[in-house]
Amino acid sequence: MRTYHHFRQSLVEPGSLVIKLYRSDGNIRSYIRQIARPGSDDVIFPGEEMEPEQAFRVAENHKADGESKPVFVELAEGVEWHPAWGKLI
Repeated sequence: MRTYHHFRQSLVEPGSLVIKLYRSDGNIRSYIRQIARPGSDDVIFPGEEMEPEQAFRVAENHKADGESKPVFVELAEGVEWHPAWGKLI
C-alpha cells in the first residue's frame, strides 16, 4: 500500500510533489504540482486535470526516477480520502 502525506506548507520543500484533489462537475479530479524554490512559480504537470488514480501513478513514476521526497496530498473542501488510493498520514 502506498503512503502519502497530508499537505502542510511548512512540511514541503523545493522539489516536493503535491497532488491536489478537488471536485469538478460532481467528480473528483486532480492535478500535480512540484514545489519550486522561493520566488519561483510551482510547476504544474502534465498541465491538465486527471483522475486521482492517474495522478497517483504519475507521482509514483516521478518518485521512481530518483525522487526520494514524500508525495503530499492536498484535499479541497468537500473531498474525502478513499483508502483505495493508499494510506494518508
